[in-house]
Amino acid sequence: QVQLVESGGNSVQAGGSLRLSCAASGTIFTFDCMAWFRQTPGKEREGVATIDRGGTANYADSMAGRFTISKDAAKNTHFLQMNSLKPEDTAMYYCAAEFKQCSRGPIRPDDFTYWGRGTQVTISS
Repeated sequence: QVQLVESGGNSVQAGGSLRLSCAASGTIFTFDCMAWFRQTPGKEREGVATIDRGGTANYADSMAGRFTISKDAAKNTHFLQMNSLKPEDTAMYYCAAEFKQCSRGPIRPDDFTYWGRGTQVTISS
């Protein structure tokens, strides 16, 4: 049974940085596409970034430049480095993964089968 577990969420002040991790277990296969999403109460889950097997990253327009997705394929683990954090980045952050090629265009929750339970990121002004 595939499981994804996020870690690294925390409360920091605006301008700070955080690095989220997502560790996978329960599979010997390498994911083809790994992603990060975020969600605030009452809003839809928002795509942040994806990274494919070859290491090509795709970002939501509002995240590019501040957030960096990376992976350790050998450990089936991926990361989200978040810099220059703003109060509006406050959300529950979820990792996701799929054994299919990353879709082009918008990062959509429906494209992913495997999900973590989330890690809370809170940014204070």
